[in-house]
Amino acid sequence: MAWPVLSVVTFLPVLGALLIMLMVRGNGPFAKGTARWIALWTTLVTFAVSLVLVRRFDMSSPEFQFTEKHDWLGVASYHLGVDGISLPFIILTTALMPLCILASWTSIQKRVKEYMIAFLMLEALMIGTFAALDLVLFYLFFEGGLIPMFLIIGIWGGPRRVYASFKFFLYTFAGSVLMLLAIMAMYWQAGTTDITVLLRHGFPAGMQYWAWLAFFASFAVKMPMWPVHTWLPDAHVEAPTAGSVILAAILLKMGGYGFLRFSLPMFPVASDYFAPLVWTMSVIAIVYTSLVALMQEDVKKLIAYSSVAHMGYVTMGIFAATHQGVSGAVFQMISHGIVSGALFLCVGVVYDRMHTREIAFYGGLAHRMPVFAFVFMLFTMANVGLPGTSGFVGEFLSLIGTFKVNIPVATFATLGVIFSAAYALWLYRKMVFGTLKPAVEGIRDMGLREAVIFAPLVVLTILFGVWPKPVLDMSSASVAQLLDGYGKAVKTAKDEGTKAAAAKAPTVEASVIPVSATR
Repeated sequence: MAWPVLSVVTFLPVLGALLIMLMVRGNGPFAKGTARWIALWTTLVTFAVSLVLVRRFDMSSPEFQFTEKHDWLGVASYHLGVDGISLPFIILTTALMPLCILASWTSIQKRVKEYMIAFLMLEALMIGTFAALDLVLFYLFFEGGLIPMFLIIGIWGGPRRVYASFKFFLYTFAGSVLMLLAIMAMYWQAGTTDITVLLRHGFPAGMQYWAWLAFFASFAVKMPMWPVHTWLPDAHVEAPTAGSVILAAILLKMGGYGFLRFSLPMFPVASDYFAPLVWTMSVIAIVYTSLVALMQEDVKKLIAYSSVAHMGYVTMGIFAATHQGVSGAVFQMISHGIVSGALFLCVGVVYDRMHTREIAFYGGLAHRMPVFAFVFMLFTMANVGLPGTSGFVGEFLSLIGTFKVNIPVATFATLGVIFSAAYALWLYRKMVFGTLKPAVEGIRDMGLREAVIFAPLVVLTILFGVWPKPVLDMSSASVAQLLDGYGKAVKTAKDEGTKAAAAKAPTVEASVIPVSATR
């Protein structure tokens, strides 16, 4: 395109943050309203511009599109671009941000200016992470996103917000330090940090194992995978509603995106070697965290453990390395971003009214909040994976893709479908059905602002459930190219290993006994 659309989408939120810094003075009602409106219009314009990417994107091409490259960063370069794997995450980010601003409209009353600035900066860093085509630039965006979220949890969170924010920061930062070391080693080996070049470089097998483990340490914590998932429930419980939405819908997906962008294509031999380890961790996450979710007394914590279980399907599908598995993983991440974000928004609706998240406190909400009860039911069913909702498509494809390569793993993972129905329906029954509890007799149903927030999420959940083609088609060509390169690299490595083993094997020559010796 004639204009740098990716840079515009990435840095428009930064412009909005600067406008708030320059135009908003004080902390009065007018200043708060101005900050909210600037943030809302900034995110809406960013979303509108991002739709240009969808309109002009060539779904038949697996190559990076809308690329921009400038070499004025020294060793690294300012290199942006998107393909069918990264574009859905950018659109998900820009689509959810206006809803998060609206969700914070009345619930955030202190330091509104700083809150909106933090969210706009977070949006820019998240978009940059998915658009970066240079390893150093990716790392800066990837790690930079920790700072705004650290502040969002630590300043506007619950009673234990400081503990939760530091735990979130230290867990995710510690894993990323190892990734930084791997990036340095890759630069010394390949002489560049350009991702498009590194995807075709072909790293030595010995180096792939260590680099894979270093990247895995960062992405596994980010997703998070079992057993490095313990920071997530605390962060979700203490974060404000919009913070929980972004944490579950976008930040968790950076780990899965990292596996698809780096682990599989750059380290295919190591990915194939460590696939059984990932499958084991994924199955444990699906089963174990589903059982833990059944024991929760806090709504947010239950949904947080549910997110860990659903991310197990993602990692399982990715490392199955089949077209159904990887496509299902991409779709599952997009669907989970919509559904989990909506579930946390549902929790925010009742929390803003009653200021508690204890499941036992609620009961019989259908008598006073019929619209909320319907919306909550829809997203609960999508979280379970009911056919006809977006949650079904991703889980089904991931399981089918895994079944092709490992039947026991897929069989055990299917238990998660049963357990998810158990904890989700139990939660819905406790909160919505039954006798109306006296404590919630005066609760009011969703208002116009909340209906506006949920309407697009309801539509997308049903639309992608019955017509998943837009997301699957967008990623299909890129997924096919990824798996083609992955399959060839693994096959070549195995053939070379077979030849090397044959060359080292001792040759046994038949003993020839002279005829004269037998006489």
